[in-house]
Amino acid sequence: MPFEKLEVLMEEVTDPTELAQAQAQREQFDQNWAWFKARATEVYDRFRGQCVVIAGQEIFAANEPATAWASAKAAHPEDDGGFIIYVPREKVARVYGYQR
Repeated sequence: MPFEKLEVLMEEVTDPTELAQAQAQREQFDQNWAWFKARATEVYDRFRGQCVVIAGQEIFAANEPATAWASAKAAHPEDDGGFIIYVPREKVARVYGYQR
């Protein structure tokens, strides 16, 4: 697969309305993330091989990401701080080591 050139554009946002919206979205994300962290073991045990959206401090799991997002948006249209993860089918062993 050939690499495409990507263009990055950075802008400073100073509009108070946009900044307030971004802050509200971040707060919603932080709430959803804290909720997920408290239940991560359960999520990884129950939803292997699925896409999981956390929104409104609730789990929406499906085989396809679009389906999980659609369920989350239908239940919590006001939550702009949701996020999606894919839970691998198999547990991945983590090996830590040091080699000289």
